[in-house]
Amino acid sequence: MSSVIRRAKETDLFCLNSMMYQLHDEHHQQCPELFKTASEIEEEKSISRYLDDPDCMVYVAELEGVVIGFVTGHFCELISTVSKPVMMATIDELYVESQHRREGVAEQLMTRIEQELKDYGVREIFVEVWDFNQTAINFYHQQGMTDHIHYLRKALKESEI
Repeated sequence: MSSVIRRAKETDLFCLNSMMYQLHDEHHQQCPELFKTASEIEEEKSISRYLDDPDCMVYVAELEGVVIGFVTGHFCELISTVSKPVMMATIDELYVESQHRREGVAEQLMTRIEQELKDYGVREIFVEVWDFNQTAINFYHQQGMTDHIHYLRKALKESEI
């Protein structure tokens, strides 16, 4: 059975907050030295802000009346001192319940949000993915996204500070 992709509603907040918690917990488990715990993030960030902001959007994937995934994004005009202005968007979160992964749900969510962004005049979509999350990197490459900027980091040891 195929999932239904629709705009999120206030009544979805409980499910969305639960999945957002799972998403942040997965990141924390993968890289606890960098990521806060899901509980810490939950205190600071709520998906409800996306529902209230006209420049933001949330779509959910629903299967037999149950929300099994979501995508969030926002758009704006990118104005930079080095590049030309462009209407751009970011995909901020994309999550599918583990038992429904590899069923095409994430692709459906991306297709839907991309169409909405096109309707708003967006010309470029960006997403940040941590290097440890090769599954997500591969997924976004399959969606036609290409590497844009290499954002590198180096931890300084106490003796170097």
